[in-house]
Amino acid sequence: MKVKEYHAARWKEPIIHELGRKGERGFIPPKTEDKIKKRVGDAGNLVPERMKRKKKPELPEISQAHVLRHYLRLSQMTMGMELDIDLGVGTCTMKYSPKVNEDFVNLTANMHPLQPEETMQGLLELVYEFGDVFLREISGFDAFSFQPPGGSAGAYNNALIMRKYHQINGEPERDEVITTIFSHPCDAACPATAGYKVLTLYPNPETGLPDTEALKEAVGPKTAGCFITNPEDTGIFNKNIDEWTGIIHDAGGLCSYDQANANAIMGVTRAKEAGFDMCFFNLHKTFSSPHGSSGPGSAAVGVTKELEEYLPVPVIVKKDGFYSLDFDRPYSVGRVRDFMGNLPVVIRSYAWSMAMGGRGLREAAEISMINNQYLVDKVKKIKGVTLPFGGRRLDQARWSLEQMKLDTGVGIDDVNRRVIDYGIQKFFTSHHPWLVPEPFTPEPCETYSKADIDYWVSVLEKVCEEAYSDPELVKSAPHRSSNHKTKGNPFNDPERWAMSWRAYKRKRGKK
Repeated sequence: MKVKEYHAARWKEPIIHELGRKGERGFIPPKTEDKIKKRVGDAGNLVPERMKRKKKPELPEISQAHVLRHYLRLSQMTMGMELDIDLGVGTCTMKYSPKVNEDFVNLTANMHPLQPEETMQGLLELVYEFGDVFLREISGFDAFSFQPPGGSAGAYNNALIMRKYHQINGEPERDEVITTIFSHPCDAACPATAGYKVLTLYPNPETGLPDTEALKEAVGPKTAGCFITNPEDTGIFNKNIDEWTGIIHDAGGLCSYDQANANAIMGVTRAKEAGFDMCFFNLHKTFSSPHGSSGPGSAAVGVTKELEEYLPVPVIVKKDGFYSLDFDRPYSVGRVRDFMGNLPVVIRSYAWSMAMGGRGLREAAEISMINNQYLVDKVKKIKGVTLPFGGRRLDQARWSLEQMKLDTGVGIDDVNRRVIDYGIQKFFTSHHPWLVPEPFTPEPCETYSKADIDYWVSVLEKVCEEAYSDPELVKSAPHRSSNHKTKGNPFNDPERWAMSWRAYKRKRGKK
């Protein structure tokens, strides 16, 4: 398939705090009528003096037209999902989200989380049903919470439940958690944040999975449980997972299932039947709500009946047809998010699941696996590309450009910049450490067509050919993007972090 050249618009656009002129306005809110003030009082009086600002915030003064122009210019310089075929963003399940679902989300725009329960029965029913009916059927678990705002928060929530469970049952000395190196890093980081010592199992060089004997050696009287992604982030599914959960249970531990990579197993396998005690799904991936890159997200945490009392409060309960928020949970781990969580994500996921139906969810899993097998057959023919550990993968696979790097000096970072010139978003590589050298992890979920996959492979093939014929062309890319090669990784350099407008000015040497 012939590749297309892409050229991004480039605007030397300041950030919005540097735009505007004094006195410009986009909207002037009406003044509160005196009779309303008398009835409800002055909201400013509810704020303690120590929390009140000494001066007004330095907000930009700018008209609506200029705000629109500013953000449209920024959008022209990026490639979002609407513009490119981003199946290379593996482990993120970047599927198409029907736009009609945004209309359903907007129905809740004027709701307030503290309004009386009787005034939001429809919303509570929807959220309750999505957990108690949909996710219960998909996972086998008995109760769900939507409070955690993302996968890592879901893993942390489960670590808190695990810790509290052992404390209540008189075994606080259980302070070790087992995970695998190819599980998502949050499956090690979150238990560690909760105070656990983490034991990480490494893969057998042939299978890509740790041996069961290694797990048996790791468990003991201090084992609190395990946190495992399956299929792992390499796309390899552990067919012996029920044996693993049995080993953990025999040692007295609990099993937490990271189901962020659930797109290929919906309606095929169920977490509870594999022996797990709790899990979390990323609704902002598998269930069609946009991923958003660190938000907006939602991790749906599911647990067995035995662990239901530990879920964060409030829990939505149903009695005599009325839905209410239950805060009276003595063993609850408390809140892990304000109110009930990021409910717009739940609404999108509910709408998508209703449209798909049970058969549709199973079909989505089947198509995602078929797409990946088709992709694998095409990519493995490209010179310089290898698939470590071999074997069949489910909905994604972690490839390596190590051979091409040895042959040409061109690695995945160079390829990631070059594919942008052909209208393809950079590939997801791998979480550190790079046990698979020069990695990339495509995931062609069910919403990508054969033509999409063919074009994506054509771009990869074209760039690999360029690496062998003209490596400097690839190394100096991108050539047609809004920004060219950047220096280093700002995420690893605290001197470049700016979390606020004041921090940004300070780092830029401005007053």
